[in-house]
Amino acid sequence: MATESSRGLSDHVRGVTVTTLACLAGVVATVVSAMVFTDPGSVGMTTQLAVVAAFVIVQQPILYAIGVDVGEFGIKDNLYVAFMTFALWFLSYTVVLSTGVSF
Repeated sequence: MATESSRGLSDHVRGVTVTTLACLAGVVATVVSAMVFTDPGSVGMTTQLAVVAAFVIVQQPILYAIGVDVGEFGIKDNLYVAFMTFALWFLSYTVVLSTGVSF
């Protein structure tokens, strides 16, 4: 493709890939949190945040395997990935807890 640089992915495709993976990781973290922590009394535990942190950390090797150059990620990029993952987890987990969905 003419718009691809020598890195392999254009800036647009890189941005879409990073955002999509971060959002999907947040939703999958919701499913894991809902499956593991089914007791509504355990909502205040910080273990759910450990699940989100694990999904943020796991994204780096996945992005590298897809072809995104994570070596050039700065603090802004890493904070973006962490925020998007947390935001999607927070919104999805709120809906799951409010509606009483069980997995």
